[in-house]
Amino acid sequence: MAKDKLIGVDLGGTTIKFAILTDEGEVQQKWSIQTNILEDGKHIVPDIIESINHHLDLYQLDKSRVIGIGMGTPGTVNREEGTVKGAYNLNWAQEQAVKDPIQAGTGFDLTIDNDANVAALGEAWKGAGNNDADVSFITLGTGVGGGLVANHELIHGIAGAGGEVGHIIVEPNGYLCTCGNHGCLEQYASATGVVHLAQDFAEQYAGESKLNRMIDNGEEVTSKIIFDLAKEGDYLANETVDKLAYYLGYAAATISNILNPSAIVIGGGVAAAGEFLRERVEKNWTRFAFPTVRTSTVVKLAELGNDAGVIGAASLANKNRQDVLL
Repeated sequence: MAKDKLIGVDLGGTTIKFAILTDEGEVQQKWSIQTNILEDGKHIVPDIIESINHHLDLYQLDKSRVIGIGMGTPGTVNREEGTVKGAYNLNWAQEQAVKDPIQAGTGFDLTIDNDANVAALGEAWKGAGNNDADVSFITLGTGVGGGLVANHELIHGIAGAGGEVGHIIVEPNGYLCTCGNHGCLEQYASATGVVHLAQDFAEQYAGESKLNRMIDNGEEVTSKIIFDLAKEGDYLANETVDKLAYYLGYAAATISNILNPSAIVIGGGVAAAGEFLRERVEKNWTRFAFPTVRTSTVVKLAELGNDAGVIGAASLANKNRQDVLL
């Protein structure tokens, strides 16, 4: 029987998403379970094994048709050993074996990578990247992550830190980052970074602004509120979004000038602002992009939403075949 099915796993701190796909990347079944992080996250790997085996039985899928499992996870991934460390939102403070137990428990080969990297692969393969060979991805959420695909391969670097786009310095001597540096993109373009910018701007602004009043009154302010107010014409909110777009456009141009991808794709929760954000980023990107890059690279929004992770993870499994899909 032909091997023509892939399993993708997207491990998150709240939810574990699963999908069964064809080897062409079409999602056929999806499901999810809650992530049980109790007792140092010791239940996570057994839960993944049980859920995969249960659903293969449920869907009556012959195991001989499965090519393998691909998985994206938070934390620092040792791709060769199949281990993860530093995934604190999973309670995996110590190095955690993932590959060996899942392979033993399911009978399938498993390939693992960082969650931002696999989301980049998903968008590059079946999303905004149109399966082009060179696609760069920036994801804006609680932090700023990303993945850089060159010649259909992820850039990992010598120690796995390749593609840490959230730590491009956009403001020398700027906000202190959790990495220890100052002025990283993550501190300006993440959900928390946008709020930080708004609070700083509010201290210097004396004009009329609903956002300013909310900050002065100590009300909860989120990135969504800032974007919603900007769309309504709030001056301070628009100044904040413009500054975020400046930093993001600068970083996107820096990536583009080095790699000249066919597309630089922006995704994640903050990017839910859509075209309202994209066009402002593109304006700044155009300002900083090298002339040849300006006419060959396109700034796009991500298209796959929550499916990017499972699709990209599944592509990892497919790339282990001799007839590489990409």
